[in-house]
Amino acid sequence: MPKSKTFYVCNDCGAESPQWFGKCPACGTYNSLEEQIAVQSSGDMPSRGVSSWHTAQNNGKSATKTPKQRASLTFEQISDRQLTRWQSGYEELDRVLGGGIVPGSMVLIGGDPGIGKSTLLLQVSNELAQRYRILYISGEESGQQIKLRASRLGVSKSLDVDINAIEVVAEDTPKSEDIESVSADLYVLPETDLEEILREIDSLKPNVAVIDSIQTIFLPALTSAPGSVAQVRECTAALMKVAKHEDITMLIVGHVTKEGAIAGPKVLEHLVDTVLYFEGDRFASHRLLRTVKNRFGATHEIGIFEMVAHGLREVPNPSELFLGNRDDPAPGTAIVVACEGTRPIVVELQALVSPTSYPSPRRAGTGVDYNRLVQILAVLEKRVGIPMSKLDSYVASAGGLSVLEPAVDLGVAIAIVASFRDRIVDPGTVLIGEVGLGGQVRSVSQMELRLKEAAKLGFKRAIVPKGTKFPDLNIEILPVSKVIDAIIAAIPQHSLEDSDLEPDEE
Repeated sequence: MPKSKTFYVCNDCGAESPQWFGKCPACGTYNSLEEQIAVQSSGDMPSRGVSSWHTAQNNGKSATKTPKQRASLTFEQISDRQLTRWQSGYEELDRVLGGGIVPGSMVLIGGDPGIGKSTLLLQVSNELAQRYRILYISGEESGQQIKLRASRLGVSKSLDVDINAIEVVAEDTPKSEDIESVSADLYVLPETDLEEILREIDSLKPNVAVIDSIQTIFLPALTSAPGSVAQVRECTAALMKVAKHEDITMLIVGHVTKEGAIAGPKVLEHLVDTVLYFEGDRFASHRLLRTVKNRFGATHEIGIFEMVAHGLREVPNPSELFLGNRDDPAPGTAIVVACEGTRPIVVELQALVSPTSYPSPRRAGTGVDYNRLVQILAVLEKRVGIPMSKLDSYVASAGGLSVLEPAVDLGVAIAIVASFRDRIVDPGTVLIGEVGLGGQVRSVSQMELRLKEAAKLGFKRAIVPKGTKFPDLNIEILPVSKVIDAIIAAIPQHSLEDSDLEPDEE
């Protein structure tokens, strides 16, 4: 029996080292190396965890055929294949994926515990099961637990579907002349053994397989525990090979660390086609589905859902969710138009400025970039003359949405000035622009898209950077070049009355 050897694997980047170091030599992360046992017997170790699956494909015969020779091809020699996407039943998810689910792709969904990842995938599986064959693999819940949650979501009810609309690859699919309708093709498999999962996938031949979650799946040939770097890497690579070979779509749930990154090696995100993050405040009902990687569409797209009693519900118009009461405006508020990918969202920013009682004033930002907030405060003190070094400043976005792009700088500055002067910004005005260190207002991208969203919601004026081409919309455009010009245009001048000129009794 060969002697086993040990090596050390980094939990963050997956780099291997022959000995332990306090800091990973590859990524520089401290205390991230974990000991792993290397199996020396190559005959017992599967290649990427799919040796038994390949054995079943070859009917138990060893592969002795001469490998097919490959040669480089030009683009003219490569045959075109039309990309057909599947509609998931949720327009917000289809938007994030770039128009729908691509057959044979691998989608990784990460998020905090209890955010709604399993709920979303169970609802999507129920919608897809009306047209395709779905296999829901759960390594964290039993069949009874899944059925209990499905009953609450209304998923376990039998749905009669037209058999001609179901697209499956199994040979024993019932014909339309045999029966007219069948219930939704949604199968549940509570299993954590990768070999058993691959056998079930080969037997059932589903169109879509849901893995909940990848950190619970383990390969028996590896001695490490489920969720370790080696297990996550090998199991993901095995599932990817099956997905590409059999053209099966994989929807994979990934746990996240306390820093918010997906647990496991970074190679996990490199293997999959799409990486989605499910975000949300546990004190709020809305959830944000954000894409950070997509080989079949644009990145940084977001989809917005709301958690209700019967699961997740789409929010078709998110601007109404992040807008305050426009009929009763308060001092220190401003309306901006932020862009998340190709989706414009109108957001209300709130600012509060008060004299400080500390030697160093406090600055706090919720939903805005703290570094840009400090920069805007310095610009207001230097270029406008507001003594921000003697004032505490608090800025927050309504609804808790993170608006980190520079296009909201002008709205942050106007909200701070309005709070300092205790004035109300015109509720029918939106502010779009980046604030430079010299006090100038710089142009931003996707201006036409932002203005169309503002006009659709009934805003009458837009304060934007000068020198930008504007579309012909039903909205008044006020171009400005300096922050002081934007302040004059946004905050109405205070007219003096006779009572204001009389001296105080004190």
